Amino acid sequence: MNRAISRVVLWFFVLMAYPLQAAEPRQAPSAQERARTVYVFHQPIVMLQAKFGLTTPEERVLRIRNTLRSFSREDVAKPLIIAPVTRYNQQGRLIVMNGKPVMLLVEADLDEGDDLTLDQAAQRVLIRLEAQRTALRDQYDRRSLALSALKTAIGVVALLAFWFLQYRSWRWVRRVYRRKIIDNKGLIPQTWRRFLGEVESRLYALLMLLLGITATYVLLRWAFSLFPWTRVWGESLGDWSIRIVSQIAYSIISALPGLLVVLIIFVMTFVILKILKVVLNQVAAGRLYIPGLHPETVGATRKLIAVIVWLFALSAAYPFLPGANSLAFKGISVFFGLMLTLGSAGVMNHAMSGLVLIYSRALRKGDVIRIAENEGRVTEVGMLATKIVTRENYVITLPNAVVVSGKITNLSVEHPDGSVNLTFNVTIGYDAPWRQVHSMLELAARRAKCVDQSVLPRVRQLALMDWYTSYELQVRLLPLAPNSQGDGMLAGARTEIHGLIQDVFNEFNVQIMSPNFVLQPDEPVMVPKEKWFTAPAQPPSEG
Repeated sequence: MNRAISRVVLWFFVLMAYPLQAAEPRQAPSAQERARTVYVFHQPIVMLQAKFGLTTPEERVLRIRNTLRSFSREDVAKPLIIAPVTRYNQQGRLIVMNGKPVMLLVEADLDEGDDLTLDQAAQRVLIRLEAQRTALRDQYDRRSLALSALKTAIGVVALLAFWFLQYRSWRWVRRVYRRKIIDNKGLIPQTWRRFLGEVESRLYALLMLLLGITATYVLLRWAFSLFPWTRVWGESLGDWSIRIVSQIAYSIISALPGLLVVLIIFVMTFVILKILKVVLNQVAAGRLYIPGLHPETVGATRKLIAVIVWLFALSAAYPFLPGANSLAFKGISVFFGLMLTLGSAGVMNHAMSGLVLIYSRALRKGDVIRIAENEGRVTEVGMLATKIVTRENYVITLPNAVVVSGKITNLSVEHPDGSVNLTFNVTIGYDAPWRQVHSMLELAARRAKCVDQSVLPRVRQLALMDWYTSYELQVRLLPLAPNSQGDGMLAGARTEIHGLIQDVFNEFNVQIMSPNFVLQPDEPVMVPKEKWFTAPAQPPSEG
């Protein structure tokens, strides 16, 4: 009983002594101070400062270490005592274990600012050494080791049971939420499930994983503290956890003002963009007029303003972000700056070309255009590229820089309803009266189902060649749906009208001489006057 009480009193003094370590060990020792400090089980005991002859404090520490390693089990079983001695004409206190000296403490080892006497300092050193001696003595106590091993085994079993219960609870939660997803229930909308999936069960699994890691950490710290050899590891884990939590809490508190400023900047940016969206929607609906801004350019303007505003907001918020002045942030800034420098030339060229296309209104979505050998309907006018659907139903992506630098022929810009003007060229010999040719081409246009009959077809004579005349037929196609493909829009119309032209010319025995003239007839090709108005041509009414 007395032994237990003395042990409790001893530990009380130990706990009282650790906050008052200013007598000897330093709280944040330098390399020199660490070399002068006596450590037992990684715990600082005392820092020696006195020099005896040629023996430096560092050498005294090394001798004390060798002395401690030479103690036997029987020596450790005996308590430490303090013996007053006089060495080198100095009053000292010798700490003895089982009649063997451990270390010598003299007045020169004390700091003047500690306000401690030699006896007080020696008593504190004794308490710290006695605590480590008790731990070392337990190392040789088989009963104590067996009890610690039993406690550790029970703790491991409890930890495994905890992990198993966590796994079972996670499976139950997953089944519940899968059933809710099938029944279209839960707080998350079903449309979001395509991207989020089983977000509830995943969050629960993450929570269980964090709890399991925490429980494992607590068990390791507790188990290490049970054994004398690993007790220092348990204390280190405890100190590490306290230090990490303190650092995290301090970092969060110190970052709160900057994060508040960042939040204010982002809220103001969001409000500004909302106001601009309302204004631009009014322009797009035609209820508000802003000089230089048209309804078809509202989408690009909204994106451009959003990019500028967000870049300004990020530039303003960057200095207030936690760690903005750290080397990591500076390295990331340099990396992104290098990427933008190397890759922005071509991208900016295409982007500026896209702005030119949008704001010049040279083409819009749904227009039928011809760029070089490419012809089709515009499906997208982006910031970097333009997409068109050709007559083969191919999607061609043209960089905006290529589109701007080339010749753009817009076949439908003058017709808001989406209709397109098409032209057809034929070459007919001089033996066919031109009035007859005009009438036959007009007849073919009237038979076509894809032609807008409310707009009269036009026939032009483009050139008088050596052996034939070049004619051009222009018609207006019917408006097509916005999502109509290229083949149904242009290629189909050309196929139909070309076939009708051949049918009409065959009906009236007129030969189409394109594309090549092969043989010159023996006699001059003349058209008698009586044949100028051969059917279906009609002579002009008299009078």
